[in-house]
Parts: sequence; structure tokens; C-alpha cells
Amino acid sequence: MQQGADTAATHAAIRAVFKRESAKLVAGLARMVRDVGLAEELAQDALLVAIEKWPEQGVPDNPGAWLMAAGKRRAIDELRRRKLLERKHEEIGQASEGDDRAVPDIEAQLDDDIGDDLLKLIFTACHPVLSTDARVALTLRLLGGLTTDEIARAFLAPEPTIAQRIVRAKRTLTEAQVPFEAPRGEELRARMASVLEVIYLVFNEGYSATAGDELLRPALCDEAIRLGGILIEIAPDEPEALGLLALMEIQSSRSAARVGPSGEVVLLTDQDRSRWDHERIARGLAALSRAEELAGAGGPYALQAAIAACHARAKTAAETDWQRIAVLYYALAERMPSPVVELNRAVAVAMAFGPAAGLAVTEPLLNEPALADYHLLPSVRGDFLMKLQRYEEARSAFARAVALTRNTRERALLIDRAAECTRALEQKRSS
Repeated sequence: MQQGADTAATHAAIRAVFKRESAKLVAGLARMVRDVGLAEELAQDALLVAIEKWPEQGVPDNPGAWLMAAGKRRAIDELRRRKLLERKHEEIGQASEGDDRAVPDIEAQLDDDIGDDLLKLIFTACHPVLSTDARVALTLRLLGGLTTDEIARAFLAPEPTIAQRIVRAKRTLTEAQVPFEAPRGEELRARMASVLEVIYLVFNEGYSATAGDELLRPALCDEAIRLGGILIEIAPDEPEALGLLALMEIQSSRSAARVGPSGEVVLLTDQDRSRWDHERIARGLAALSRAEELAGAGGPYALQAAIAACHARAKTAAETDWQRIAVLYYALAERMPSPVVELNRAVAVAMAFGPAAGLAVTEPLLNEPALADYHLLPSVRGDFLMKLQRYEEARSAFARAVALTRNTRERALLIDRAAECTRALEQKRSS
């Protein structure tokens, strides 16, 4: 029995390690084989080796390095099998393909510092040969290690559709022989918007997990912020890159205050602002200030950062400038029309002008196919209806939201809101 428990614990450790290290593993292997689809297969091979060996040998001290070494061995075998090793020899001036003594030198060359592999992986996956949707889906899969289901939720799209996009995207990159590199000049600017979208979706999955028992996945937030910082280094005058970095820094500053002692969700208006990370806020405000000094600073990410800055600058929830936030959301809806932006605008309008005004903004959204299974629409409407003392309708809306969400913490909050409506109804009937 104990041996079975130990094996199960080891397998759980393997899954956790692979989730954490998979993006770096795929990126490093893609640098070797210049094929992101093959790199992902090799990473999976390394995982299988770990599943075979770690239960007997134990989890290594540096599991990421162990997986990379296993992946590289598989990659070298694959390069030999596909007769690509000869080209590698020519590139680094080594002996013929059959000389095994050259392998250590090859491995040393492959380990040279050639820049940030993760950034190159993003730009490779965001190549113009792919559609925008395919670029984002593939990069989320490779960079964030997100499941197809998680990506589908981020896109508000059916899971089979996302799965097909990812398979076709990898095939297209292979067939087009897309180089594994970060572009420069005009090509970099042309591909920047898609890369920013990818990074932001990775951040959002970390900031508000689609499913599971935890609200936050901090590692994804930190990775998105790190990559945003790298983008600033290579494109210091790109206002939207600065805007995105500012937005992520300010949003992530609230993380510690968003979760209560038992893991429960704490809403923005109820958060202890002394627990906000004021160093992150300062970095975010500095990045926003730099963005606003540049031409073309009114893009979607800079506008969202300006909205986040309104919250960050308010010492208390009551001091929040909701009218300015509503104006900024109107500008954002003009620049980036979307049902989700409109739903966020409804919240700002409600806070600035009352719940009835916010509810009116949500009415057209009830017919939006993209929001049919989006739990935040009934959740937001439930809040407005509750404030209007329309408790029966509010309870129904919260129940709908409970049925749609798959995050345990969010579900608990929504159940509590529905119960509040029930108590209010009972009190109203008894009075």
C-alpha cells in the first residue's frame, strides 16, 4: 500500500514539475530542432522517461535540468534519424555524422547563450503564416502549458475548434520551415500585436484561473510579466508593450489581497489595500507614464492600464474615480469592440451612475453568442439586480453563473451571493 502511495506521489510531482517546466523545455528543444511541433513531441518523450525512472530513482534535485537533458538526448537521436546531424556538423564545423566523439561538442554548442528561448518561441508561434487565432492558441499551448480546454475558455470557443487550430498551426510551421528566431525592424512591429495578445492571455489565466481549486496561478502571471519586460528591452518605444507591462504590474499587485485566509475570493471593493504590492504599482505607473509620453499611446493595453491605475491611486474603494473609469472603458470599447469589454464597461457605468444604468448596458449582451456560456455575464447582472432589490431575478442569475463556472473559489462566492438573495427574500416576505 505504501509503495503505491509513494508512486502516486511521485507521479503527482512529475505532473507538477512538467507543468512548471514544459514551456522552457519546449523552447530549448525548439532551438535545437527548429520545429516547435517536434520539440513538443520530444518534451513529451522526456516526460515519459521521467514517469518510468523517477518512481525508482526519486525526483532529481534539479528536475527541470533532468528533463532538458533527457529531451536533448531524444533530440540528438531524432536529428541522427532524420539525417539532420550532418547539417548541424556543418554549422559548427564538426566531424562527419557518424563520429560519436562530436556529440559532446554539439551539446556544448547547443547550450550556448543565444538569447531568450521563450521569447523566440513566442515570435515563432506568432509568425504571419498563421492566422491570429492560431498564433494565440499555439503560443498559449507551448508557452503557458495551458490545456486545450483552458485555452478554449480564454477564447470563449469550443474545445474541438481550439484543438484543430493547434494541430494545424504546428503542421503549418513545420511545412513552411519557419525559423526559430525573434524578428527585427518592421517585421517585429508587425508581429507585436499578436505577441502582446498572447502574453496578456497567459497573464489572465494566471490572474483568474479558468478551472480548479485555486483562483490564482502566480507562476503564469510572473512569466507573463517577465516576457513583457523582455519585449520592452527589445522595443523600448512601443507604447502598447509598455501599456501591457503597466497593466500586468498593477493588476498583479492586488494578488495577495484577492484571496482570504481560507482561499475565498475577496472582491475589489472589499480588499485590504495595505496588502497590495506597492512596489509593483510603482513599476506599473512608471511604465504607464512612459507609454503616455509616446505617440500612439491610446491603444487598448495603455487604456486598460489607465483604468487599473485609477484603482491603484485610490486610497480607499470609495475614492475610486468611477466616472473616469467609465469614460476610459467607452474609449476602450471604441478602440477594441468586444462583448467582454462592454460587460466591463457595464460595471463601471453601474458604479458611476447606479445599478440600473449598468443593467441597461448588459441587456444587449444577453443575445451575444460569445457570452452564452460566460459565467461573468449572469454574475454581473446578478449583482446589479441584487442592488436593485430584485432578489428573485438576482438569485436566478447567480444560480446560472454557478452552473457555468468551473473554478471552485468563484463557485463558492457565487453560491454565497445566491444565498444572500434567498435570505433577503425571506426577510422581505416576513416583514
